[in-house]
Amino acid sequence: MQPQHNALIHLIDDDASVREALAWLLRSRHLSSIGHASVEDFLADWDAHQRPTDPCCLLLDVRMPGTHGLALFETWIARGLTGLCPVIFLTGHADVPTAVDAVKRGAFDFCEKPFSDNALVDRVEQALALSRHHQDLARQSAQQQQMLSDLTERELEVLHQVIQGLPNKLIADQLGISVRTVEVHRSRVFEKMGVKSAVELSNLVRGPKA
Repeated sequence: MQPQHNALIHLIDDDASVREALAWLLRSRHLSSIGHASVEDFLADWDAHQRPTDPCCLLLDVRMPGTHGLALFETWIARGLTGLCPVIFLTGHADVPTAVDAVKRGAFDFCEKPFSDNALVDRVEQALALSRHHQDLARQSAQQQQMLSDLTERELEVLHQVIQGLPNKLIADQLGISVRTVEVHRSRVFEKMGVKSAVELSNLVRGPKA
C-alpha cells in the first residue's frame, strides 16, 4: 500500500483513552488523525469546512452517548459521502450483526474490539486509497463539466454527434450545415476538450469508471 500523503483519519469515540490509543497507533504508521468525543462535535467541525480535497476516513464507534455512530452513518449515506470519506466501524461483540448490516449498506468495514493493530491500519490505508480514488473521480468530473460549459451550443451539438461515431458528412446533413463548418466545430471541440481523436472525446465525455 502506498503512503497516504495529506490523509486524515477522524476518530469518533466517546472514550478518550480509545481515541488516544488510536491516534498513537496511526501516528506510529505516519498517519494523521483528529479526535472527536461525539458525533455532534465531529459534524460541527466537518460542516465548518469545505468538502475534503485530501483522502480521509472515519473510525466510528457504533454506540456512544447522544447521537450514536449509526445515525452519523445514515447522514453519510444521505450526503453521498461513503466513497469520498469511507466509514470503518469500531464495534463490540454484541454489535457485530449491526456492523455487518452497515457494511452491506455502504460502510467500508468494521473492526471488532479488541482489534489487531496491523489489521486496523491495513483497513484504514485501504479506506484512504478508496477515498483518494473517489476524490480523483470527482475532480475529473468537475474538470469535464467546466470544459463542456466552455463549448458553444453548436459545438455541443457537434460533440454529441461525434461521440455517436457519425462521419462529418452525416453530421452536416443532420445539423443543416456544411461539411467544412462541421470540421471547424469539430476541431474547436477537440481543442477545448484537450483531446486528439473521437475515441478520446467519447471516453472523456462518458467519464471515468468508479
